[in-house]
Amino acid sequence: MDRRRFVAGAAAAGVVAAGPKVFSAVLGQAGMSGAAGLDLNRHRFGVNYTPSRNWWFCWNDWDAAAIERDLDAIAGLGADHLRIMLVWPYFQPNPKWVSPLHLERLDQLVTLMGQRHMDALVTVFTGQLSGWYFLPPFNRLSDGFYTEKSMWDAQELFVRELGRTLKPHANVMGFDFGNELNTCWKAPARDGDAWMAKMFALMKDVLPDGLHVNGVDHHPWFEDDTFSPGALAAARFPVMHCYPHWTEAQKYGGAMDPPSVKLMAGMAALIRAYAGRQDKPVWAGEFNTCILDLPEKGQAAWLEQSVMAAMEQGVSWFTYWDTHDVDRMYKFDPVEYTLGLMTNDGRVKDQGRVFKQLAEAYRGKAVVYPKGSVPEPPRVRTMDGTWKWLLDWMSWKVK
Repeated sequence: MDRRRFVAGAAAAGVVAAGPKVFSAVLGQAGMSGAAGLDLNRHRFGVNYTPSRNWWFCWNDWDAAAIERDLDAIAGLGADHLRIMLVWPYFQPNPKWVSPLHLERLDQLVTLMGQRHMDALVTVFTGQLSGWYFLPPFNRLSDGFYTEKSMWDAQELFVRELGRTLKPHANVMGFDFGNELNTCWKAPARDGDAWMAKMFALMKDVLPDGLHVNGVDHHPWFEDDTFSPGALAAARFPVMHCYPHWTEAQKYGGAMDPPSVKLMAGMAALIRAYAGRQDKPVWAGEFNTCILDLPEKGQAAWLEQSVMAAMEQGVSWFTYWDTHDVDRMYKFDPVEYTLGLMTNDGRVKDQGRVFKQLAEAYRGKAVVYPKGSVPEPPRVRTMDGTWKWLLDWMSWKVK
């Protein structure tokens, strides 16, 4: 992508300054909501939603006014979709019962998003989120998540109840299986792949027009972990979660060196190597540096450079992690407190302004896929082996 095009396109972000209502009208005219918004060959820009008040504990302490304030601010940044996190044990505390109150709150959240012309990707089996585990009382950490009939019966009930709530909403993109399932429930790839195929079929039956994905973390793409890369890459829209900190990119260079800045681009090439085709659409479902000592301006520069590099490699959609910094009243890994496009009290950070400019410049534009032959996937499926492949692809030698 030509940087001059980006700078010129950034002028379009001025519409956001007119306020969320004006922005929503423009976004609505762009036709990104509903089925028209599921064109994988056109760029989209969204964010993983982190509620500013009470984090995702808000499902149990609901404040619609606070949610509305968040959504207005997020719309003002140019996001056309949000990935929203269900917390499984809150919604389904018993294998035979799904909480009507929580379904009502989900219905309200999706409605409020629709009023602001934002689509919703709804996670389902969120048992791990930002380092915390949320296991339903009827589950244990075992391979049984993927293989036991009692677990499948509970999962199916939950998906069908969610489908009844979400089907009337035109702004529901579809389901994400969960938040990085492999970080919570592990299994041999044969069991993970079989469950994945069965879950895709169930979700398609429940929401036939939806786009359903399995948002794993980086591990199954780098090494053996629960789902095979071939099965993941064969899905309609493979998802990658790209973090220089968590992928250990910093072993191979600084925050602004290719192993970090080109991580999204390289992981997209890796996915296409497993898919066997260069025109395979790829979704950056989570991305950030998670580098604590990178200042705000540095994070903004990383965001711009990494997205531009990823678009050069034909990455279709971008969903940044996350909307708001986590309130320091809660105990989290320190890295979680500074990942937002906005502070917890709503100040737009430098990276928020860059996100807005990127979204306004490129949303709806055609994806340009890379040309040439597809590289062979890594011969050694380990973290080190995959990083060797990525560094070779980047033509980067460790200093």
